[in-house]
Amino acid sequence: MEAKRRWDDSDENSDQSGDKRIKRVPSFSTVIKEAVTANKLQKAFFALEPFLRKVVQEEVGTLMHRIYSCPPRSIQMQIEATDQSSLKLIFKRPLSQPIFTGTKIEDIENNPLQILVVDTNSGVEAASALRHLLPIKLELVALEGDFPSGVQEDWTSDEFQNKIVKERTGKRPLVVGDVNVTLRDGAVIIPELIFTDNSSWGKSGMFRIGARVVPGSYDGPRIREAMTEPFKVKDHRGESYKKHYPPALDDAVWRLEKIGKGGKFHSKLAANNIKTVQDFLMLLSVDPDRLREILGQGMTDRAWEVTTNHAKTCIVGDKHYVHRGPNCNLVLNSVCEVVSIIAGNNTYGLQDLINRDDRVSALISCRLMTPRTFPRCKPSPSFNFPAGLREAISSRSVRTLA
Repeated sequence: MEAKRRWDDSDENSDQSGDKRIKRVPSFSTVIKEAVTANKLQKAFFALEPFLRKVVQEEVGTLMHRIYSCPPRSIQMQIEATDQSSLKLIFKRPLSQPIFTGTKIEDIENNPLQILVVDTNSGVEAASALRHLLPIKLELVALEGDFPSGVQEDWTSDEFQNKIVKERTGKRPLVVGDVNVTLRDGAVIIPELIFTDNSSWGKSGMFRIGARVVPGSYDGPRIREAMTEPFKVKDHRGESYKKHYPPALDDAVWRLEKIGKGGKFHSKLAANNIKTVQDFLMLLSVDPDRLREILGQGMTDRAWEVTTNHAKTCIVGDKHYVHRGPNCNLVLNSVCEVVSIIAGNNTYGLQDLINRDDRVSALISCRLMTPRTFPRCKPSPSFNFPAGLREAISSRSVRTLA
């Protein structure tokens, strides 16, 4: 019985181990449920895939922008900063404006443009420091008028390069002439520089002239580029109507600002025998109210100010004319402005009259002068007053002395 009991125990144990080895087979319904669930997940994934791609793309794009956009300029600025020697190119004088296509560009003194190298630390020319580096090749280019932006006082070479303006398709090179020059002894003159196209098509409607060291021609420390102030380039067809800065005495009166050639102001002035800048200034000195009346209400206060200020920049020269009155003599310049007063044995300049008690007596003497004799100025017989001015002068005393 004991042996039989042992056999029964071993048989039971073997049945239990066999049960463990047998895998449980899933039911048909379970298989169907799992397949449906997997299909739903796959459809949900396909539905979410475009959204997930967009989110990932935006995040990656933002990260790439931070990595590849900002640091390069910072790194380049740091590299160039360590390589700077406080040297920069400058244009010696501002440009003479306006600038027309096909016309040689000059500085404000009507001389060829000149480029210098200066030390930004001392603000002086750096010719002596550059003698061992010379010659240095420079090139002149056209730049966008709005560069640099804002209050930016420094820029990288790449930023300068990116703002160079090229000619329009099918056009000649935008800037021609001496665009490649060699700097010696810290200075170079640009004999001829000409724009071939106007600036109206540019982003800002203006250009600058830039000068830089020719890339690859110089291996010393960086010399910062030069640039002029922004300006407009006008078509040469408008040059015949060009205003003069400063105007000359014998310039036609329409050379003044706000007075257009053949316009209403020009016609009104011509009808009153005011044909030149000198005629305009003479009446402005003697009777500005009459001049304003001739121009009429169409001449606004702002336009009047612009025109008269432009006229006053005219160089009147050193010719003087004497009007002899019964009580005093007046010394006048070419536009009827009083230079000095001769009263008795004394001569008074305007500055003297401001500081002396004799001013009162001199002014009284001038105002007692017979008005109709005022235009008889000597010694120049060529000093002829236009009829309109002669009438105006004869009708009043000298306003300049008031």
